[in-house]
Amino acid sequence: MGLGGCILLIGAGAILAFATDWKMDSVNVDMVGWIMMIVGIVGVFVYASVMRRRRMVVPPTTTVVSEDERHL
Repeated sequence: MGLGGCILLIGAGAILAFATDWKMDSVNVDMVGWIMMIVGIVGVFVYASVMRRRRMVVPPTTTVVSEDERHL
């Protein structure tokens, strides 16, 4: 799930939790909204953590040749 999917989950969850007044017998719509927001927030943190690891730049290693070894 990318960053866009996480933001979509947070937005849809907020709409379900705060902007609707639907009453269903078998499903608590407010709780579904809160769960979607929590999953979206966790997804944002996981996405940020993975992207931080991928962008870590390691300088290339160079071999050091001394003057004595070059003339052998």
